[in-house]
Amino acid sequence: MTPSVTPSVSSVGTEHGEYAHLVPLQHRYAELAPDDPERQRLREQLISGYLPVAEHIARRFAGRGEPLDDLVQVATVGLINAVDRFEPDRGSDFFSFAVPTITGEVRRYFRDHGWSTRVPRRLKDLHIVIRGTLAELSQQLGRAPRPSEIADRLGIPISEVIEGLQAGEAYRSSSLDEMLGSGEGKATLGEFLGALDGELALIDDREALRPLLAELAPRERTILALRFFRQLTQTQIAEQVGISQMHVSRVLRQTLTSLQERIAHPD
Repeated sequence: MTPSVTPSVSSVGTEHGEYAHLVPLQHRYAELAPDDPERQRLREQLISGYLPVAEHIARRFAGRGEPLDDLVQVATVGLINAVDRFEPDRGSDFFSFAVPTITGEVRRYFRDHGWSTRVPRRLKDLHIVIRGTLAELSQQLGRAPRPSEIADRLGIPISEVIEGLQAGEAYRSSSLDEMLGSGEGKATLGEFLGALDGELALIDDREALRPLLAELAPRERTILALRFFRQLTQTQIAEQVGISQMHVSRVLRQTLTSLQERIAHPD
């Protein structure tokens, strides 16, 4: 199964058009011995001459989460392989051999480098096919297709479609350092994510403190509540409780010291 993204030969040119001047070079390159000094020069000319083909194919795969520059590099590797392996004597033209070779190299790059977790190759290939079919059906139907419609189009069980869609969740997780936005409003992805709630670290202390507070005398509990929950000053607490500010200070100090000792040494 292959996605419907393979560029046609006609979409990138033909050997009878703008690349016709490279055909004699291909034949000459194939005839030369591997150690012939002229062979390297011809190889460089062929790669440079057909480079627009690799760039065209790379652009067809743009917008899928990978930088275009990386895709061009991968497509160029495919072009180099095509130049080195093409045999004019077999009778086929270079484009019939080069386009699938370059496209296959780009597809392998997506399959092997675009997945953030380990996924079986079968599911990677299935996901690529489903993605292409999904785009095609979306355009035809004017809405997102149902898994059953994708399965009908591909002639596979709906369970495989669902499996392929789920595999896509493992594709290309974003880095927390990825920059979002531009200009003054830009920020990293990590800056948009919530931090760990600092209150979580206090849960154990609060649970350990709860029974100890219940054992305090009513006046001690009231003074602690007014000081640490209502944020009153010692003078304000003294006025409400009806004792001196120095007495409030002494009660707070003795109560807190007792609670700290009992938490530190519960036995």
